[in-house]
Amino acid sequence: MKIMQEPILVLAEHLKGNIADITYEMLGAARRLADELKAPLYSVVFGKDVAPVASHLGIADSVFVLDHPQLDMPSPDVLAALLKMLIEQKKVSLVLIGGTNVSTGIGPKLSFRLNLPFVNFCRNIRVENGSMILTSQLFGGKILSDVRLPENRGVVSVYPGSFPADVARSDRKPSVEMVDLPVEETKVIFKRYIEPETGDIDITKQDILVSVGRGIATADNVAMVEELANVLGGAVCASRPVIDQGWLPLSRQVGKSGMTVKPKLYLSFGVSGAPEHVEGMKDSGLVISVNTDPNAPIFGVSHYGVCADLFDVLPALVEKIKTHKGKE
Repeated sequence: MKIMQEPILVLAEHLKGNIADITYEMLGAARRLADELKAPLYSVVFGKDVAPVASHLGIADSVFVLDHPQLDMPSPDVLAALLKMLIEQKKVSLVLIGGTNVSTGIGPKLSFRLNLPFVNFCRNIRVENGSMILTSQLFGGKILSDVRLPENRGVVSVYPGSFPADVARSDRKPSVEMVDLPVEETKVIFKRYIEPETGDIDITKQDILVSVGRGIATADNVAMVEELANVLGGAVCASRPVIDQGWLPLSRQVGKSGMTVKPKLYLSFGVSGAPEHVEGMKDSGLVISVNTDPNAPIFGVSHYGVCADLFDVLPALVEKIKTHKGKE
């Protein structure tokens, strides 16, 4: 197959002047692809007063910026129309879009407008003999399907957390081009951004997480887990049953319907390991699990497992850590 020479385009996500991690994830993956296929790598920034954002996308060969008052949190229809014009103008063959709440809905609309295949929930991209193979997750990650893009052309929605973000952060200043494209009128108008209530921690930023599942039995026992997290310098998170009981706030939920986390250390106590939970923590650096059931699915994604009662392990572990720290 002929090596692709046409450009790859990444739609940059940003909020309040800050580039989202998913943008760097996509740029890192796209940079590897572009180098292997000898194709240019482009990124595009749409928004209001967004010109300064482009300077943070140095891993791209060129960055296109469309700054317009009507592009303050634009609708998927508006963005799909703008992307179609830019793609045709720059002869782009592959487009990467974040699979996030911010960008949801853009991919299918753009795919329809361009008459190109759309691959959703993409977890991996590789090249085999000049052909692009994308791995897409189905049914919440229970099935992984490899998709071969015809002529390496298509629209791809990248699942957050699938690629490392740090590899795409660069101090290099990219070539920036201001573009002028007509912006469609829309019935959906952004009014204002309502900040969520503050006060709780962001578990996605923690290096150490102590996770608790239904095995903790009662809300009163959560304090034991919090003590361990405190002595380790980490934070407490939980599987959905604990959150549904109201024992911890929703911001602490790990899994498909919660947060995706990648701490250096993930300790789980009484977590069975349902696929929905595993989806949100399986890429942690080191996973250590405690469960009384030797067949608990959580052991399948754990580096170390302890088949024991968490009420025996937790107090002993806390005291051991305290004793060790006291000797330092």
